[in-house]
Amino acid sequence: MPDRPAPLTIEPAPSPFLTADHLAFRDTMRRFVAREIEPFASTWDEEGGFPRRLYERAADVGLLQLGFPAAYGGVEADPFYGIIAAQELARAGCGGVAASLLSHTIGLPPVALAGSEALKQRVLPAVLAGQRIAALAITEPGCGSDVAAIATTARRDGEDYIVNGSKTFITSGMRADFITVAVRTGGEGRGGISLLLLEAGMPGFSRTELRKMGWWASDTATLHFDAVRVPAANLIGRENDGFRLIMHNFNRERLGMAAGCIGSARLCLEETVNYARMRRTFGRPLIAHQVVRHKLADMAMRIEASQAYLEQLAWQVMQGENPVASICLLKNQATLTLEFCAREAVQSFGGAGYVRGAKVERIYREVRVNAIGGGAEEIMRDLAARQMGW
Repeated sequence: MPDRPAPLTIEPAPSPFLTADHLAFRDTMRRFVAREIEPFASTWDEEGGFPRRLYERAADVGLLQLGFPAAYGGVEADPFYGIIAAQELARAGCGGVAASLLSHTIGLPPVALAGSEALKQRVLPAVLAGQRIAALAITEPGCGSDVAAIATTARRDGEDYIVNGSKTFITSGMRADFITVAVRTGGEGRGGISLLLLEAGMPGFSRTELRKMGWWASDTATLHFDAVRVPAANLIGRENDGFRLIMHNFNRERLGMAAGCIGSARLCLEETVNYARMRRTFGRPLIAHQVVRHKLADMAMRIEASQAYLEQLAWQVMQGENPVASICLLKNQATLTLEFCAREAVQSFGGAGYVRGAKVERIYREVRVNAIGGGAEEIMRDLAARQMGW
């Protein structure tokens, strides 16, 4: 038997946007993922969760703090640090861990942007240190991408709001300590929406766990609010100004999702190259067959094009631009790239790619959630077209 070839690591192409500090952070993240996540990813996926201590370990390497104000324990960072973090987390091949570990990146920005000083002091340091978990709750059983149609209500009663309704498909929904919740405090449409911070243990607040096609290691829940009293001091920003804060959140979320998808697609390519170099068929390595090499070339082509698009838009955001249409198109480009690469990876692995425990098998199950969460493909196309005046 010939010796098994040493595995290859497939890196992104050199980027003109990355500094020595970026590359040092990549090295830190890679060591963190290799030590703290990758050895346990398959077990955690099967168990449907990961230990809470992982949040504190993520804080120890500076992951949780990225992009939040230093005054509350954060680390000011440009978008490229977030891209690096998302793509290095993707190397574990377990998107559910990344989804819950980083749920604060969508739950906390409204607090950091518009919360009162007291609210910021109470919430931000604890979450950024990994001691508490934060989540965002917008989607409802009867309303997903149409944010302006939410029906969960919050009625002012003295020094409290009384919240009734429900939210669903909420990442970290089962164990989040702080949840930024979109509620209706005014009339119909986007002008009547506010954001409230709900907290674990509030009377009338309950949760139901959801079982999913993929992202098994990420706890996901439906949240139920039955006359939950929430202090008015937990209002984030001004009453009836929540829609603006929600929209402000989306660019960062979609850039992060796109980065993670491209990272997962690159992992599919890396896993397939290494399997094809080791696996022998018809007397020679699988990679010696032209049909397989063409699959790999097509995967690489789509990945590098998507990465370049991602980095260009991240640079535009750094310049203070707000390229909403392009970010919508990027998210679709990234999810379609992942879909293609995951399919070709599993197909190239054959039966070995269909068996639980393989990274490509886990990623294949996670394709659809990326094309739905953060803005479904169809919504992204329509929003991009409208932004471009079509």
